[in-house]
Amino acid sequence: MPLPALSLSLQFGDLPDAALHRAALPRHKVIRCIRHALEADAEITVRIVDAEEGQALNRDYRGKDYATNVLTFDYATEPMVMADLVLCAPVVAREAKELKKSLADHYAHLLVHGTLHAQGWDHETGEEDAEAMEARETEILAGLGVADPYGRG
Repeated sequence: MPLPALSLSLQFGDLPDAALHRAALPRHKVIRCIRHALEADAEITVRIVDAEEGQALNRDYRGKDYATNVLTFDYATEPMVMADLVLCAPVVAREAKELKKSLADHYAHLLVHGTLHAQGWDHETGEEDAEAMEARETEILAGLGVADPYGRG
């Protein structure tokens, strides 16, 4: 079965270490991660931001006054998935270092995670939903050659 079609806009905000993040996120890899997590054709914007922009978005849209690793703004799931994924570069880099994972692999996980959110998956609605979402993420990432992000394998 062919993978869903994807129209992607990949944007990088004003980052002091933009080259590091651009190297971890070549366009073809971003497309590959997202397409493997899609269940339908999609139009998705991925924006890589600094801590200030990440915190402002999280505060303004989720009421949480801190920068988080990924925010998903989902606009439609049918007939096409339409969403924005916002990844906060300094948070992703810090987490990758703490988890002893490559920056590219951590970004792959968060792209898959955000794409699943854009399609209605939610890990905050209960333990069963969280386990199902984690299992789906792990399955997709294994297909991409990325180790289990939850360290179970």
